Amino acid sequence: MSEGGGRGGELAGRVALITGVGQPGQIGTALAGALGDAGAKVVVAGRAPDVLSARVRELEARGVAAAAASGDLTDPAVARAAVAAAEERFGGLDIVVNVAGGLSSYGPFLETDATALDREVSRNLRTVFCVCQAAIPAFRRRKAGVIVNFASIAVQQPQPNLAAYTAAKGGVAALTRALAREFHDEHIRVNAIAPEAVRTETNMRDMGSEARFVEMADLARTVLWLVSDASRTVTGHVLPLFAGPD
Repeated sequence: MSEGGGRGGELAGRVALITGVGQPGQIGTALAGALGDAGAKVVVAGRAPDVLSARVRELEARGVAAAAASGDLTDPAVARAAVAAAEERFGGLDIVVNVAGGLSSYGPFLETDATALDREVSRNLRTVFCVCQAAIPAFRRRKAGVIVNFASIAVQQPQPNLAAYTAAKGGVAALTRALAREFHDEHIRVNAIAPEAVRTETNMRDMGSEARFVEMADLARTVLWLVSDASRTVTGHVLPLFAGPD
């Protein structure tokens, strides 16, 4: 692990925790690279230690100071350990990007059992809850911080067959607004992005490469803006992000 931090950029000196980091071509991996390229020291979090080790090596190869924290972030102890890794390795925590989650149940509402709802809430809402709860004490020690959560365009534009997922992401949107209000006076900003389908390798495989996607570069630019000082008056927003025109 590199302890460097001399990279310039708009996030120079900041420490960022990105959850849901996995294989190349996915959102978490792309955002870890984008924040690192902007000067942040990066802690990547996910379930698979070997995958995270590979991501750390890739980040270090491009000059990014990086570390890994593995485990199931629906466990509050694991979330606290990820935050502790940032503080121990890099001296604090300034930014959290909660990517972890995803769609696991698709089908008609009347054929969706409560187990599917529990699974969607656990993956999408409980993870965000646990990570935010772990991160805010670390932000208090820095006297500021910023969180970007991932909701979904389905919250604002619901579609059939996604009731459980939409309910869980709706919880993420509501939690985002609640935390933004509760911690506003402590200089802790909390926003969420609600994107349409993003051009990831998984989505292209499942939806076809000709489908309309939010491009990863556009997603990264939006996240970078939300975590930077350029958006220092922006909090409590759930920002829809649409695919570009054909």
